[in-house]
Amino acid sequence: MDNQMQEKIGQIQLIQQNMENFSMQKQQFQLQQTEIETALLEIKNTNTAYKIVGNIMVLTDKDKLRKDLEEKNEMLNIRVSTIEKQEDKLRSKFEELQQEVMRSLEDKNSDKKKTKKQNDQE
Repeated sequence: MDNQMQEKIGQIQLIQQNMENFSMQKQQFQLQQTEIETALLEIKNTNTAYKIVGNIMVLTDKDKLRKDLEEKNEMLNIRVSTIEKQEDKLRSKFEELQQEVMRSLEDKNSDKKKTKKQNDQE
């Protein structure tokens, strides 16, 4: 296998690792979004709100907490969207490299078959 082929295979492996990392990050952000959405629903049904600061719960203004949670949720939406775009780019690059490697392997196999056929005819 030539160096160019090995390099492409290495790139494919690196892309797979990056895609796995992005997938884990995205799952974490989506879990945080779910928690925030649940908290926002709970805030609607109560008169008092508490915010966890370190190891204690502190009474806080309900509207301020709602606003903070909505801002965090929006930031998480942006992060998830960014990760999805990066995943799409990586997936596209992955498919492109995979096709190049497959074509190269097919070409080598075809060349070997031609050489073998020529040797058999001689």
